[in-house]
Amino acid sequence: MCDHRTLSCASSAHSSLAGYSRPTPQQREAAATLSKGKGKSKRPAPSEDAPQFGPFCAPLVLPDDELACDPEYPPQSIQEWYSDEDRNPVLPERNTIYVAAPPSIASSLSFATSWCTPKHADASVEPPDTADIVDYLAAFYHGMPVKRLPPPLLRLTHWGAKPSATPRYVGLTTATECVRLRTRASRDGEFVRQLNLDDLLDAAISLLPKDAFSLLLLVPFDIYESPDDDFACGRAYGGSRVAVISTARYHPGLDRHQSIDRLHAWPASHCQQYMDACCSEAAASDAPRPKKKLKATKVTPTKRESASLEPTAYAALSPLHAAVVAHNALPSLDAAPTSAALAALWLGRACRTASHELGHCLGIDHCVYYACAMQGTASLREDGRQPPFLCPIDLAKLLHATGSSQESAYCALLAFCDKHPHCHLFAAFAAWIRAQCATAFSPDEVDE
Repeated sequence: MCDHRTLSCASSAHSSLAGYSRPTPQQREAAATLSKGKGKSKRPAPSEDAPQFGPFCAPLVLPDDELACDPEYPPQSIQEWYSDEDRNPVLPERNTIYVAAPPSIASSLSFATSWCTPKHADASVEPPDTADIVDYLAAFYHGMPVKRLPPPLLRLTHWGAKPSATPRYVGLTTATECVRLRTRASRDGEFVRQLNLDDLLDAAISLLPKDAFSLLLLVPFDIYESPDDDFACGRAYGGSRVAVISTARYHPGLDRHQSIDRLHAWPASHCQQYMDACCSEAAASDAPRPKKKLKATKVTPTKRESASLEPTAYAALSPLHAAVVAHNALPSLDAAPTSAALAALWLGRACRTASHELGHCLGIDHCVYYACAMQGTASLREDGRQPPFLCPIDLAKLLHATGSSQESAYCALLAFCDKHPHCHLFAAFAAWIRAQCATAFSPDEVDE
């Protein structure tokens, strides 16, 4: 079993072949700087004292990752974010994030309960609790109220005169109306039916309370966005202040069927051996190219020495190393994991995606600077490899929008993570935060 002892903060060997050119340190520093006297935000400019950070890693850019497929995706600096006229500012009278719990199912549509259950799941797992997701978002968006959408609760019901076991449409009943939702059979056969994402987002818009900055709708059903999609996991209409996430594909019972490597989820995704294996596997399966042979990254003496250190000394090397030690300290998720461990795994996945989609409601675009919670994702495999935290540039945007401080935000997240010590993601995140707060480095990363 891999122990992830040799880590890399650099992008993979595949990144250059894919055409990804990371912004330089000077460009990253400039991207984190807000010009004085510019912008149209209602809030005062951020403090001149830059937040203090430990090392941050580059995006992995493994084969088929989002940045490998779209290496020229434009970066968004804090100045560009701040000056964006389409961005919704956080105002005192409209500053609350609402979370709508999954809808109940009417008796006339009781068979739709089976739509939430994957056909090939190899384990029965307790789904994420809405209350836990609300608590996580309250910590992540510290400085903004985060509340559960008050009653009346949402309900999925039949649409039309005669219920059908394979309906083209179902209805989502809200306090004021019944919204029509398109459905279809799952293209890959993993679920019985899927709901249309665009229809769910339109329904979410109708749910927005007057004091809402944004609203997140949670659904346990598989969803799709376009006719060509197999599935989707979430989407935000940032300008309309709404987001939807589906927890269906994050079901741990699907991991083997979907080729998800639990052992190399973040922070272990930065394991050098794993990164090299991903690149070699892709090169071997792509016969015509590349003509240039991929080489495993050379292990420097520093890396060899670090691999032999005791856990305490190893953890002191960087926040990433501390996170990996915490990750490794918990029982393996591949060797007969408990039901509680799988439920925690599912919760962590849902929380990370929820925080990402709501970030778009704040006007934060996909990140190309660092490994970051606001990175785009092209697959479920990539999804699990990404960190739960924001990079220095996107954290500066968040703190400016919420009016919170780095210290307060990290303390809130740490308090949440410490309530879930048996969750690999949250245990690693807690160790990362503690190490981050103990450092006094400038906001850059260690690439060696």
